[in-house]
Amino acid sequence: MPYIAPPTLTHAEQLALLQTTRPHVRDHLIISLALGTGLRLAEIVGLNVGDLFFPTGAPRGRVRLRREIAKGGRVGDVFLPQALEPKLRRLWAQKVRAGESTDLSSPVFCSQSGQSISKRRVQALYHGWQVAAGFDRMYPFGVPQV
Repeated sequence: MPYIAPPTLTHAEQLALLQTTRPHVRDHLIISLALGTGLRLAEIVGLNVGDLFFPTGAPRGRVRLRREIAKGGRVGDVFLPQALEPKLRRLWAQKVRAGESTDLSSPVFCSQSGQSISKRRVQALYHGWQVAAGFDRMYPFGVPQV
């Protein structure tokens, strides 16, 4: 059976998606993390504030994937690209302004109820952002980048 490569976002599609989401801090960072680190959906929605930030609010340079969110329970480190630092700072500032918890054990990405955003909700948001960016075909969340 021939191997069929998974569909991938082109560089232009990545840029369009990032440009379109830029005004929405949370969604922009979710997509930036996926594109910039290769973290899986479950790993992204499972991140706690302490995974990405020091207690002072300064962004970390790497994420230690906890056993409970890592695929197969494999603990590991993921280094964050420097381009994510200002995006992380924007998210921290937004969380403070909105009165969201910045306790190190709180979820980074919250739903309106203040709980961790669900994987299904992120998938729906991702689809909506693709439509807004004018994609002619839809990709599932987590499609590899080119």
